Amino acid sequence: MASKLTEVAIDCMEPQKLADFWCQVLGYVVVDASDDVISIGPSEGREPRELEGPAACLLTFARVAESKVVKNRLHLDVNPVGCTQDEEVRRLQALGARRVDVGQGQVPWVVLGDPEGNEFCVLASPGR
Repeated sequence: MASKLTEVAIDCMEPQKLADFWCQVLGYVVVDASDDVISIGPSEGREPRELEGPAACLLTFARVAESKVVKNRLHLDVNPVGCTQDEEVRRLQALGARRVDVGQGQVPWVVLGDPEGNEFCVLASPGR
């Protein structure tokens, strides 16, 4: 037996703002929402925990009072689909992401921060 990753919870000050950003990044839709917690996931109509086999997981944004202070201990990696890494980085920056330096040095991925500064990486090529 094994567990299946079905959800990643992200603390934030503005759940709606981050949910909107990540919906645009990933092509997700809101699957559940309250004032303080918003979950987004694939638009297939079923939650990842209901699907058999590998599935994209939900992202859940939960309101907290404090802002982000230090580098994330866990981060998301995204792959460009149908475009180059540079094109995807430009698209994400237009959505509100910004480049950040976490001491990564010369690497083939690009580190960005979402609108609340949570780091994520745009990998060098699709599927990598």
